[in-house]
Amino acid sequence: MNILEVIAENKIREAIEKGELDNLPCKGKPLQLDNLAHVPEELRAAYTILKNAGVLPEELQLKKEIVSLQKLIDYCHQEDERNLLTKKLTQKILRFDLLMDNRKVNNALGRYKRKIYHKFGLK
Repeated sequence: MNILEVIAENKIREAIEKGELDNLPCKGKPLQLDNLAHVPEELRAAYTILKNAGVLPEELQLKKEIVSLQKLIDYCHQEDERNLLTKKLTQKILRFDLLMDNRKVNNALGRYKRKIYHKFGLK
């Protein structure tokens, strides 16, 4: 155990002894831990912070915008507005494709990505 773990354990033990943890909202219930096996160990803290803050990775944000634009185009009845939305959609798709090409997605991740896209109706 490293020094930080020892300090953390001691602080937790002290808080338990003082009763500072007795009134926690989920006391006695199991923790809902995220499975972070797919995230490299050095990025897990940053990933958790961003996830808790509601920040999506750029590729997911782009996919979300692409789906929204596709739905808007489907329901759009004005030709000039449809053309503007189609132009925006094309830009988003190009940006997404560029981003994915730059990341050199490996084959296993590609299969997983396709399953996720299928689940959300993106491809």
